Amino acid sequence: MHRAAALLTVTLLAATACGSEVAGRAVPDAWVPTADNPDPSRALEGIEVVEYPPAYHVLPDYRVAYRYSPPMGGRHDGAWATCTGVVYPVPVRTENMVHSLEHGAVWIAYDPDSLDDADIADLARRVDGVPYTMMSPYPGLDRPISLQSWGHRLQVDDADDERIDRFVTALRLNPNTFPEPGATCATLPSSFDPTDPPPFVAEPADPDSPLTVPE
Repeated sequence: MHRAAALLTVTLLAATACGSEVAGRAVPDAWVPTADNPDPSRALEGIEVVEYPPAYHVLPDYRVAYRYSPPMGGRHDGAWATCTGVVYPVPVRTENMVHSLEHGAVWIAYDPDSLDDADIADLARRVDGVPYTMMSPYPGLDRPISLQSWGHRLQVDDADDERIDRFVTALRLNPNTFPEPGATCATLPSSFDPTDPPPFVAEPADPDSPLTVPE
């Protein structure tokens, strides 16, 4: 009788262990793209989505009259901004940053007058050394933080907003949402030097200038 009871106890423990393993099985991240859900970012509250085809390049002395600020697509400089997890301490020329979005990068822009050092450090933690991401100040933003990927934009007020990480998870290198899968985020200093990037211009492009082109 004792032997039978011991055997029953072992059997019950084994069944319990198996049941716990099934109950604890990892659940797929709802923000990771899948065949059934190729663009999870569309479920984010406040997301803006615009369909942009692959865009023409402009020369370094040209400006693009973007419809959005910061922009999330359209014409851009022939040289892309280095987007290998670079946290730029200064604002960077918009036309270079947009080209990086075409390569699958996520750009975190922020208003330096709206965030304190702790908030900026929190954002930088998400970017520093992470391939296909970049971050830069963007003076004059309507909201403290603006996230961009190709054809997608999300603006938030707080660095601890959970939608920031969800945006990055859904769109960084998502092959369903940008035109040039496989394109690099690295650059040569002869084309773009991340230690001395082309400067940001805050004023909107002059529509009457011969050096301004439409988005």
